[in-house]
Amino acid sequence: MSRSPRNKTINTPISEGKRYLEKCIQIVQPQNSIDGILDKTIMGDMLEVCRLLPKESADLIIADPPYNLTMTYSKTTFSKKKTSEYEQYTRKWLSEIKPLLKKNGSIYVCCDWESSLIIGQVLSEFFRIRNRITWQREKGRGARANWKNSMEDIWFATNGSEYTFNLDAVRIRKKVIAPYRVSGKPKDWIESDAGNYRDTCPSNFWDDITVPFWSMPENTAHPTQKPEKLIAKIILASSSEGDVILDPFLGSGTTSVVSKKLGRHYIGIEKEAEYCVWAEQRLEMAETDKSIQGYTEGIFRERNSPSGKK
Repeated sequence: MSRSPRNKTINTPISEGKRYLEKCIQIVQPQNSIDGILDKTIMGDMLEVCRLLPKESADLIIADPPYNLTMTYSKTTFSKKKTSEYEQYTRKWLSEIKPLLKKNGSIYVCCDWESSLIIGQVLSEFFRIRNRITWQREKGRGARANWKNSMEDIWFATNGSEYTFNLDAVRIRKKVIAPYRVSGKPKDWIESDAGNYRDTCPSNFWDDITVPFWSMPENTAHPTQKPEKLIAKIILASSSEGDVILDPFLGSGTTSVVSKKLGRHYIGIEKEAEYCVWAEQRLEMAETDKSIQGYTEGIFRERNSPSGKK
């Protein structure tokens, strides 16, 4: 069955993506430096791979572990666990990545509302919790006897008291509806031919994210893919150009792709060969297309707002 020409969803099978898979690496020996793994997709189980990576090698870790739901990822099914079992699982993978984060590094962990209750508590055993971000997925299945679930959490934590946070890099441009003036001049807003706007400080509620869909070049067939704009906010806020970003649950490669687009180095770990293919395919696309939907000219824009490009 052929699909619409506008459907850009990446769903390349391994049989057709062998050249992408060949770009991935596997490691079985401890690495004394990051030289051989920098800007690479490492195919393997993160619990085994992380203990072979150099200590304190990452400036920022972005983790999107399996939520405590029964979900099939390519050839692997993650089964919903009892609360105590999921807590144990979370503590296990956090203990493997803790040594990899620099002393002034930050970590962000994605979760749904239910796993958030567990992850937030366990995360506090390893790092200093700074905030809990809630972002609106925009989509979500309806429920007959409950509220539609369209929100997810991201826990923000640091290794110590000193850490990177680039506030000006993540301001949000919002339209000013009721402009206030002092002596005839704009008060805390900008007047322009394109309209009145204000670049505001970001909060821990993000309602400007669009979940990837079939006509977007970043979209893949991964069941829980995170939007590039979402990851871009994290990377710009909590790292600097040239820093190393580690994603131990890489999935379809969003963290690596956005890191590349924003001038950071990346290390991605993914156990599913199919997803490794998609990650490398997207990394190749990023060589000629640096755009991030919803982020133009250094500004994050409200959902469904004009790009700002002329």
